[in-house]
Amino acid sequence: MRTYRVEITETLQKTVEVKANSRKEAEEKVEDQWKNCEHVLDAENFVGVEFKAISESRNRDYVK
Repeated sequence: MRTYRVEITETLQKTVEVKANSRKEAEEKVEDQWKNCEHVLDAENFVGVEFKAISESRNRDYVK
């Protein structure tokens, strides 16, 4: 039997409102707020999951 490494990627998403003079400024403000833990995403913000096999390992002692 082979051993596989499977990567699990969970996606969390939240929309917040911020006042700014431009889209770029708005993104920078929210990024700074997020870095300062003003916006913490948790299970309530879950929107999806993806599973992807990223490699296969073979047992060196395996004989066909």
